[in-house]
Amino acid sequence: MSARENVNIPSGNEEEADHRPLVLVHRLPRFVLPFDMRTTFRLLDPISSAADEPPQDFLSRHAPSIRALITVGPAPVNADLLDLLPSVRLVVGSSAGVDHIDLNECRRRGIAVTNAGSAFSEDVADYAVALLLDVFRRISAADRFVRSGSWPRKPEYPLGFKLGGKRVGIVGLGSIGSEVAKRLVAFGCRIAYNSRNKKPSAPYTYHANVCDLAVNSDVIVVCCALTKETHHIINKDVMTGLGKGGVIINVGRGALIDEKELVQYLTRGEIGGAGLDLFEKEPDVPKELFTLDNVVLSPHRAGLTTESFEAVREVITANLNAFFSNKPLLSPVQYE
Repeated sequence: MSARENVNIPSGNEEEADHRPLVLVHRLPRFVLPFDMRTTFRLLDPISSAADEPPQDFLSRHAPSIRALITVGPAPVNADLLDLLPSVRLVVGSSAGVDHIDLNECRRRGIAVTNAGSAFSEDVADYAVALLLDVFRRISAADRFVRSGSWPRKPEYPLGFKLGGKRVGIVGLGSIGSEVAKRLVAFGCRIAYNSRNKKPSAPYTYHANVCDLAVNSDVIVVCCALTKETHHIINKDVMTGLGKGGVIINVGRGALIDEKELVQYLTRGEIGGAGLDLFEKEPDVPKELFTLDNVVLSPHRAGLTTESFEAVREVITANLNAFFSNKPLLSPVQYE
């Protein structure tokens, strides 16, 4: 999230007269809250408001009053942070993924956690399909071909591939994966999936093993949550099963794919292509991918639209209002 917002800290007298619930904005310096919530909540942002005070001192000074925090982007919520905030009872995530939040530590302390729910799902699904179309039809590569002035000199441009009829395996048939499947069915694709559990309501073929899914797919779309169990779930065995014509699309998290292996498989021509919106060490991207026309690269933008920002603002506001009113949360993360 990169839009700018100034979050001001009220003076002592203003705080006493201000009855808006107090919420901490927890973020890394390069991320900011992309919408204004100050009409409803009194926001504390240590980065923008405590330039002359160490962050730990700032947090300690306000800690007794802070019961809820919003974590923006990948800012980690761990035991060290929570030790500084003993009164916190709600962590509000601004993304669908919560791999940056220590859920076990939150559960141990009795802290509820929410995420963005389905606020980003449709936009991420659109982007996944766009990446897939781009890889198959070579759209970005064709754009570079025309802009470089190559068309008059090389009128024969390589053929692309049809999307319709392809076997698409979706890793993670949650909110995003289901939206991806719905869109690709409209293209005439045959859908199969892998999830932690078979979903009785899903009309698609289930594979309990990701390698089996890959062997029976032309495309793998990765959109599951990042956990200890799913770290590098797309490994060399999966890539080998997918085969030389196979395509990998990632709109989940960078570490879901063994990136070093993926680079090797792509540069050796052992899989057909990839569309990647995420990487293991963002914003660093393997330079070996830059020259490959069968690879489409994107700077972690799949879910970011004007509409999705409005949707996530509504989800965050609803969760905070529910918390401060002792009502059920809108998008709680279920502890396992």
